[in-house]
Amino acid sequence: MKNQYAIAARGLSKHFGELKAVSELDLNVPKGEIYGFLGPNGSGKSTTIRMLCGLLTPTTGSADVLGTTIPGDAKNLKPRIGYMTQKFSLFGDLTVQENLKFIAEIYSYRRSDRSRRIDELLQRYDLVEQRKQFAGTMSGGQKQRLALACAVLHHPDLLLLDEPTSAVDPQSRRDFWANLFRLAESGTTIMVSTHYMDEAERCHRLAILDRGVKVADGTPQELQANTGMNVIEVVAKNPYAAQAALDEVAEIVSVTQLGVRLRVLIPDRHADPVDRVSAALDSRGVSASANIASPSLEDVFVAVTVKPEARQ
Repeated sequence: MKNQYAIAARGLSKHFGELKAVSELDLNVPKGEIYGFLGPNGSGKSTTIRMLCGLLTPTTGSADVLGTTIPGDAKNLKPRIGYMTQKFSLFGDLTVQENLKFIAEIYSYRRSDRSRRIDELLQRYDLVEQRKQFAGTMSGGQKQRLALACAVLHHPDLLLLDEPTSAVDPQSRRDFWANLFRLAESGTTIMVSTHYMDEAERCHRLAILDRGVKVADGTPQELQANTGMNVIEVVAKNPYAAQAALDEVAEIVSVTQLGVRLRVLIPDRHADPVDRVSAALDSRGVSASANIASPSLEDVFVAVTVKPEARQ
């Protein structure tokens, strides 16, 4: 079973004094897939990635990463991993080509193949015209492509990406994900942390973290099918009045406004959710329609991160 996973973690925890950044985390990341980490800032995504690549020592627990035990001999693991942070970690006073040459030197890439490999990456990530441009003068999207080229230069088996699209425009994000799919198709396992719902939906599997705890794990489709919530979509001319009316209903755990629409979550143990919503709106004289809707990944996120007392 272990051989089918690039990462298999059990009870992985990291404490900083009284702060429990990650608590008892179990993970199974299949080889050759894109595995997403979804969660707000401070949920433990970056801390987990740093433990998995050997930059942080776990307080408790362990992980098997590409057949290497963490904590353990991380030195042998690092040449097989590519790591890209949200700040891209480029050398601004070096040109694009010099950044790639420096990374090749760090990984002791074969000298006879370095020029060919760098030319290949410049072509693949559309950086040929920027070959002699200083990295510090590049746009966010260009820096992102260069950072990815640096991370994969040595053909890593595992690519760890820590919120790599947080500082780029939507087109750059789309192009970046197209490159990730090509890497996954070629056999590279990718773990990517994000707080964008549309990106999480592109992952083969994902885990949702909340305050250092994994609260959900599965394919996007599995998570959407098992929210434990009825999702009611309300369309109202006055969404503010509609939300005020629904905020008074004890069974409702969340109301999210999307333009003139509201997404209402009610635990599925409550019968007749549409009738409950409609009655609350009618009692306040709010004109609106209410219908059952299919859960989105954002609904899943709200459902699994809602406070325990709200669930009860």
